[in-house]
Amino acid sequence: MRLVLASAIALQAFTFAPMAIAAGGGDSSPPKPTNTTKKCLFGRVYDESAGRCVKPDKSKFSDDQLYDAVRELAYDGQYENAQGILRIMNQGDDRVQTYWGFTYRKMGELELANTFYQKAIETNPDNILARSYMGQGFVAEGKNELAIAQWREIKARGGEGTWAEASLREAIRTGLTYSY
Repeated sequence: MRLVLASAIALQAFTFAPMAIAAGGGDSSPPKPTNTTKKCLFGRVYDESAGRCVKPDKSKFSDDQLYDAVRELAYDGQYENAQGILRIMNQGDDRVQTYWGFTYRKMGELELANTFYQKAIETNPDNILARSYMGQGFVAEGKNELAIAQWREIKARGGEGTWAEASLREAIRTGLTYSY
């Protein structure tokens, strides 16, 4: 009974909280399509210097460039192509673990997604984006108590007002989750 009452009070607080999307905790806007999603096929990434699409493992892309390509492909719904790039990246990086979780969640593999989110959080307990995505997965599963726990962790770790916090708050309030 206490848990139900606490959940009801927390959800009521969400109703009146303003939607504040700020920088930090994940970009608040979808990635802009580049030639990677406009021209490239089969998980290739557009190499500006070469002027063509290349296999990411045969290039000299920085980790940030590869991460941007993963994010763009994932937003575009090309989860398997995003995972192809994730495979060649540093598996100990919490951003990589977060996007493994994101792609698996979007592919309907919620248990596997949570395994990767948990790894990301173990690697970096302050990874509020992983916490937000995990919480959104909980919302999709109807596990609002677990989602609220992640929302509270985000706030406790200084993430109040970030996209990660606001998007999870809105997901809990509305039942709708975000694609990026």
